[in-house]
Amino acid sequence: MNLKHRITEDMKQAMRDKASARLSTIRLLLAAIKQREVDERIALDDAQVLAVIEKMVKQRRESIVQFEKGGRPDLVAIEQNELALLLGYLPAQMSDVEIMPLISAALAQTGAAGPADMGKVMALLKPQLAGRADMGKVSALVRSKLSN
Repeated sequence: MNLKHRITEDMKQAMRDKASARLSTIRLLLAAIKQREVDERIALDDAQVLAVIEKMVKQRRESIVQFEKGGRPDLVAIEQNELALLLGYLPAQMSDVEIMPLISAALAQTGAAGPADMGKVMALLKPQLAGRADMGKVSALVRSKLSN
């Protein structure tokens, strides 16, 4: 079963369960997927659906930080619930230990010597790690490796 179909089935189940918060989040996700399909005039595959989910996860994380700064624990709780649901659709996240060999291989393959080569390394790593690792964390690991 592809990811988009799984999300649709989850929406139907949330309707049957009368889980309004869950249903609302799933509908937001399906709307974002549909919007991208309409904008680009394509049917999204699983990798592209994962990209939409990752974007929504990033938005939720940023919102949580802003709401915490603004002293809005009620909104923080809503965003955290949405984040938890969205993370359920992403594949298991890789640990730093699993990421480091990929970074070393990318550094060797690109011949990167310093921070100026960071773009080349990240361009090589992004397709390999998309959906499986937080690219912000990967970026920090690459930066630290290049600065040594």
